[in-house]
Amino acid sequence: MLVKTYGSTVLGINGRLITMEVHVDTGVGFIMVGLPDNAVKESQHRIISAFSTNNLHFPHQKIVINLAPADIRKEGSSFDLPIAMAILAGSEQVPAEKAEQYMIMGELSLNGEVKPVKGALVMALEAKRLGFKGLILPYENEKEAAVTPEIEVYGVKNITEVVGFFRGMPLTQATPVNLEEQALAQKFNEIDFCDVKGQQNIKRALEIAAAGGHNVLLIGPPGSGKTMLARRIPSILPPMSFAEAIETTKIHSVAGKLKKDAALITQRPFRAPHHTISDAGLVGGGAYPLPGEVSLAQNGVLFLDELPEFHRSALEVMRQPLEDRIVTVQFPANFMLVAAMNPCPCGYHNHPDKACTCHPNLVQRYISRISGPLLDRIDLHVEVVPVPFSDLSTIRAGESSSVIRERVINARKIQQLRFGSSTSTHCNAQMSTRIQKQCCQPDEAGLRILKVAMERLGLSARAYDRILRVARTIADLENIDQINSTHLSEAIQFRSLDRATWIQPY
Repeated sequence: MLVKTYGSTVLGINGRLITMEVHVDTGVGFIMVGLPDNAVKESQHRIISAFSTNNLHFPHQKIVINLAPADIRKEGSSFDLPIAMAILAGSEQVPAEKAEQYMIMGELSLNGEVKPVKGALVMALEAKRLGFKGLILPYENEKEAAVTPEIEVYGVKNITEVVGFFRGMPLTQATPVNLEEQALAQKFNEIDFCDVKGQQNIKRALEIAAAGGHNVLLIGPPGSGKTMLARRIPSILPPMSFAEAIETTKIHSVAGKLKKDAALITQRPFRAPHHTISDAGLVGGGAYPLPGEVSLAQNGVLFLDELPEFHRSALEVMRQPLEDRIVTVQFPANFMLVAAMNPCPCGYHNHPDKACTCHPNLVQRYISRISGPLLDRIDLHVEVVPVPFSDLSTIRAGESSSVIRERVINARKIQQLRFGSSTSTHCNAQMSTRIQKQCCQPDEAGLRILKVAMERLGLSARAYDRILRVARTIADLENIDQINSTHLSEAIQFRSLDRATWIQPY
C-alpha cells in the first residue's frame, strides 16, 4: 500500500514541504531514499523501539520510503514522527486520509516520547501557506507554532496521542498566543538611560543612531562606560512591528535559540559575541548552514566590544551584511551595529588625566586593525571620555529611555512617511543612492562645509554618503525638511577616525 504524510525542512529561514512516500508490500527490507543524512537513516531503529514500547505493530514486510523532493538533503531527527505515521498508515493501523490532512514533525525517543524540534514557527507558517488543516508537533513547540493564526496546532507528548487522534480521539488544540502578554513579559525593566551619569554628547550620538538606524563606533578608555551605554540602546529603539517580530522569531527558532517559554520575540535583540568568534559564527553558514550573530541580531543591535581584537577575517566578512543587509547563505541581517574599542593598546590615548604609554606609530597600528572599508560602513565614530566626579556624585537622574524613545519614534515616523509603504527602505541608514539624492540635499552653507570636510579629511565617497544620511536623521529629530550647515557640522564631528589629527596627543 502506498501512502503519503507531510513534514517540512528549513531552507534559510523558510520552510520547504517534504513528502514522506511510504510503500508497504510483500517481502523483507527497509529502504530509505531521497538524500537522508545519518540521523534520518537511524530513524528506523527509533521507530521500531517506539512501536514496541507502545504496543504498535511494526510491519515485517518490505518498506520503501522516499523523501521528496529528492534533490534536497534531509537533515536531523525531526522526520521520525511523520515517517512513523506513514508506516502506520501504510500498514492500515491509522486512516491514511486523515494523516494526509496534517503536517507532522517530531523526533521520537525509544519509549515513544516526542522531543522538540527547531524551526517550529517556520513549519507552521509553511503549513498555513500550503493549506493544511493543521500541524502536529512536540508539546514543547506548540506555543511557538501557535503564533501563526488560522491553523490548528496540536502539541503532543507521545506517539500514542498522535495515533489516538488519527483513530478519532480528541486532542487539545494549542491556545492562540496573546501577543500583548508576550510583549509585557519581555519588556525591558532593568536598564535605562536615566542611570547614566553625564555623557550628554554620547547620549545625543546614540539617539541619532537609533533614530536613523545608523551603525556607531564608541572609542574610549577602559571604564568610560562604552558597554553600559551600548546595552541601553535597545531601550530607545522603536517597538517592533508584528512582521519584524515574526521575522526575528523565525531566525531564533531555526537556530534553536528561542527560549522555552517564549512564543514570540517582541523586544529587539541585543547580541554581544566574544571577540574569539569564528567567521561562520559571526555571519552564519557552515556544513549545515545556521544563522550567525549578524542574523540573530535581526531588527536589533549587534554589539562588538573590543573591535580590534576580533579576527580580521571575521570583521571583513561583515562588509556585505553591513551594506546589503543580507548574507550570501540567505539569512537576513538587518541589524544596527554598535562597536566599542580602546583608543590604543594601553587604553589611555587622549585621556584627560592619565598618560598614554604607546608610541604614535603603535596607536596607528592598533587602529589599522580595523580596515578602512569597514570603518567607512560605520556612520558615527564617537569618542567616549571618563565621567567626571561631579557627574558621578550627582543624585539627579538623567533623561529616561522612554523620553528619548519618543523622539526616536517621531523621527522614524517622519522617515516612513518620506519613503512610503511601497519601498523596503524603513530608516535613513537603509537609503539607496537614488533615494539619498532625493532626500538629502543640503543648503548652500551646508554644501560649503561638506566640501571643506571632504578636502581636509580626505573622506571617501562612502563616508560622504554616511555623513549626509546622519545629517538627514539629525534634521528629522528636529522635524526640519532642509538639511542645513548645523546638521552637517554635527554629522561631520561624528567621524573621529577620519580626522588625521586623531592619533596626535592633546
